[in-house]
Amino acid sequence: MTALLSVRGLKTHFPVRAGALRRTVGQIRAVDGVDLDIMPGETLGLVGESGCGKSTLGRSILRLIEPTAGQVIFDGIDVATLDARRMKAIRRDLQIIFQDPVGSLNPRMHVGDIVGEGLHANGVRSRAERDHRIKEILAAVGLDASAAGRFPHEFSGGQRQRIGIARALVLRPKLIVADEPVSALDVSVQSQVLNLLAALRQQFSLTYLFVAHDLAVVDYMSDRVAVMYLGRVVEVGTARQIRTNPLHPYTRALLSAVPGRERQRIVLSGEVPSPLTPPSGCRFRTRCPMAQEICARVEPALDAHPSGARVACHLSH
Repeated sequence: MTALLSVRGLKTHFPVRAGALRRTVGQIRAVDGVDLDIMPGETLGLVGESGCGKSTLGRSILRLIEPTAGQVIFDGIDVATLDARRMKAIRRDLQIIFQDPVGSLNPRMHVGDIVGEGLHANGVRSRAERDHRIKEILAAVGLDASAAGRFPHEFSGGQRQRIGIARALVLRPKLIVADEPVSALDVSVQSQVLNLLAALRQQFSLTYLFVAHDLAVVDYMSDRVAVMYLGRVVEVGTARQIRTNPLHPYTRALLSAVPGRERQRIVLSGEVPSPLTPPSGCRFRTRCPMAQEICARVEPALDAHPSGARVACHLSH
């Protein structure tokens, strides 16, 4: 099967400027050489600590943030090379669900206008057709048609996230980047939204890149999981492989922190290094209890493991 999305060598660096002339004195390497494949109909979970580059990767794929280098091949087209006109034609197939269900919705617009804005921008000029599709998609996410005439502040956090989901779905996209879609919600509401996303995936034949820092949520939602650390993907495997046989020391540490797990708690020492000056060799070595001399000299590649997973660790093969 051909991948719907293939990311190769993707980098997103942000310049650091200083002095009166605002000269560039360094680069923050938020995403620094990522390779990923997502198959049609698959949910790929992307997990890691805050600040590891997960959200930047998702937004770089959609070109909400312009990548510095690399390829983003969606449905056979390298979207990283498209001009604004051709990119607009692709955007209807690439949508995002934002983390913040409050800040991502314009408080001065009615819900119907928020959800239907993409339809108008993509050539659906008939008001009757837009209203029909808005009503249809609101029903799909569990909201009454009367919601279209109300403002976002009239809804709860979970309902507002449903509005954000409806906005992403109304154009019937092929791929949705779900950027921590439940992290800002009450625990009692999170499971409802997760179940909704799973049901919508089946109903609309969606493909998800599901970004989260909670491994339990990622395990529940995902077919495969990619673990990210300091701008690089360090392990990729099926959700079951990651859950039962994690290969990278960082993945083991993340799993040990999940409440209810029987694994011995692994407490990492030190802080996450700065993406401005990442460590030489393996980027995790400064916090890794297994680090050896080779880890400081040679950066490990994301290679295939006999288990079928892929891991970037000198000591896991």
